[in-house]
Amino acid sequence: MRGFNAFGKRATDRRVIDVSGLTKHYGTYVAVDDVSFRVARGEVVGFLGPNGAGKSTTLRMLAGYLGATRGRVTLGGYDIADEAMLAKQQLGYMPESAALYTEMRVAEYLRFRASLKGVSKRDRETFVIRAMMRAHVHDVREVRIGELSKGYRQRVALADALVADPPILVLDEPTAGMDPNQIRDVRDLLRELSPEKAIILSTHILGEVDAVCTRVIVLVKGRIVAEGPIAELTRGARTVGTGIRFRGRHDLAKAITMAFDEIAKAAVIERGDDEAMLCLYWRSDVPGDRAVAVTEALMERLIAAKMKLRGTVDLAERGAQDLDAIFASLTRNDGLVPVAKDEGKAP
Repeated sequence: MRGFNAFGKRATDRRVIDVSGLTKHYGTYVAVDDVSFRVARGEVVGFLGPNGAGKSTTLRMLAGYLGATRGRVTLGGYDIADEAMLAKQQLGYMPESAALYTEMRVAEYLRFRASLKGVSKRDRETFVIRAMMRAHVHDVREVRIGELSKGYRQRVALADALVADPPILVLDEPTAGMDPNQIRDVRDLLRELSPEKAIILSTHILGEVDAVCTRVIVLVKGRIVAEGPIAELTRGARTVGTGIRFRGRHDLAKAITMAFDEIAKAAVIERGDDEAMLCLYWRSDVPGDRAVAVTEALMERLIAAKMKLRGTVDLAERGAQDLDAIFASLTRNDGLVPVAKDEGKAP
């Protein structure tokens, strides 16, 4: 089934997501304003912006859940307005707040969803089991969804998006409510799926974007204000460390870092009455993927020590701009900046 979805169809257009002039008005209010972009098979594109920027509205129009005022969306070559059934067959969509049938058991629900998505009865169980394994919900397959934690419900919603093995995935805040282990599982899954799919990932966790995305699109007030590969947007910034925002004992947080040889130096900076940041500076020979793995392992130990974590940021060389700084400069500016357009070609 490599490269195919449940319907045995392959998107013939290598650039499988094509959005042109997408606009949404609510009366006189413009929620999305002339948005255009393309995403190719093999790309994971981070869809970023502050609250109210129009991200979820754009993704709902892309998925066919919301009509556009004007503009065009094609998925795998099929127009979402004129060929809605064929277009939606190309798509696995996970909305920001997925509506699940809480009285159904996990496997039962996914079988039901697979049938709605056209997976044949012969293949249905195979597709359901694969989706449960990928989303790490196989261990709760006979549990009622209403009895699951928020993190597990998110995983069920992710399995729903995956169950028909579509060539396109649109994921809106997929890791909201997940613990660090669950977040790491989702990151690993996206890396695994990315060569064969076109993926849009909307998230507020910039470390997640750095870890898995090949390109980013930034929306502000319904318009794209920046687009392109992360390396281009950050203009050559070199990450030399990671900051972990937390609440808890400062001395204990710093002491836990001593177990990791990859950390050259650690410091704690006060960030207000109830928050601090543990700054980790990596040895120069530590590769980026190893730094991510060490950060995740360290976060697990901090949680076990009863620390309350509030996220991570990259620490860059003086004068350089990391993704966090770029995002802040774009989204805190009331005026729009020139768009760095990228043609969306697969790497």
